[in-house]
Amino acid sequence: MKRLQVILWQLINVLLLGFATQVSAEQSSLNMTQGVTEISSQVYDLHMLIFYICCAIAVVVFGAMFYSMYHHRKSKGAVAANFHESTKVEVIWTVIPIIILVLMAIPATRTLVAMEDTSQSDLTVKITGSQWKWHYSYFGEDVDFFSLLATSQKEIEGIEDKGAHYLLEVDNPLVLPINRKVRFLMTSDDVIHSWWVPDFAVKKDTIPGFINEAWTRIDKPGIYRGQCAELCGRAHGFMPIVVQAMEEEDYDAWLLAKKAEIEKAKQEAAASLTASLSKEDLMSIGGKIYIDRCAVCHQASGAGIPGAFPAITGSKIATGKVSDHIDIIVNGRSGTAMQSFANQLSEKEIAAVVTYQRNGLGNSMGDLVQASDVNAFKAAKEGQ
Repeated sequence: MKRLQVILWQLINVLLLGFATQVSAEQSSLNMTQGVTEISSQVYDLHMLIFYICCAIAVVVFGAMFYSMYHHRKSKGAVAANFHESTKVEVIWTVIPIIILVLMAIPATRTLVAMEDTSQSDLTVKITGSQWKWHYSYFGEDVDFFSLLATSQKEIEGIEDKGAHYLLEVDNPLVLPINRKVRFLMTSDDVIHSWWVPDFAVKKDTIPGFINEAWTRIDKPGIYRGQCAELCGRAHGFMPIVVQAMEEEDYDAWLLAKKAEIEKAKQEAAASLTASLSKEDLMSIGGKIYIDRCAVCHQASGAGIPGAFPAITGSKIATGKVSDHIDIIVNGRSGTAMQSFANQLSEKEIAAVVTYQRNGLGNSMGDLVQASDVNAFKAAKEGQ
């Protein structure tokens, strides 16, 4: 009897939890994220509806069980009934679940159809997953950029205290306007990733060679965070998503500023082709790029990970021909995690990181690589 009371009390707690989370979802971490979009609200409402239906079924089923066990127990002299097939009972317990499933399927189908309707969008953004970063491209705006983890290596190594958004901060967030329908086209450069932002109720795999679609319309400005939700390699946990939602006027101003920033970067990249930087400047620029882009695989010390990622220190690439070193960074290496950085880094940045790898991390080749050397290498390759 005491055990029965404990079971009943646990069931009551589960039901009370469901009601409490609907009233105040923000105060509980056990429920779904309610989100800031119409679709996320529909998903949340659907979740709660199905939850309550399941609770009602549980109350009926377990109530009948507990009633039967209590009122027909052996100590009261109850004798088990002796009956066999009942067509009526079998029809009832087949038809009722079918009706329940159909009633559940109607709102679920309506929500799923709405989630897949990417028509009549105001803005299209292509999202490309790479090991281990996101590439965002705004269609028709000539704006694209990479978004990388911004948490410092010292925080990751435990040298500094972890910040409030540890492993959930990036250098370039995806900026979107509120009150506009945004269509996402999603793909991948290498392996399967998954772009997931709970506040938008958007979670879609990015698959090499395929284009998946999703959409959102954000109701409130703010910063919303997510993560890659598909195990994609060693640094899977270092691939956050940050979306900054702005008022429409602020977004339009940001877009103009971003275009000007990109144009300025192009001009600086063109000017760097005729400039010669000192070893100190190249090492400084290259060291920062190495920590941001290379250390995740090759380690901050350049030691690599035996059996997984090669070392930079003493490697044939970093101590061999300069052209081979430039080639592997520009073009990557097929069949490995070493991707092409031709469209991710400027000629000056590639030159700096090559110089850093050849003169740091335990190497001392003495080579100084300039942006003009990288440009000449690219031109030679294109001419072949």
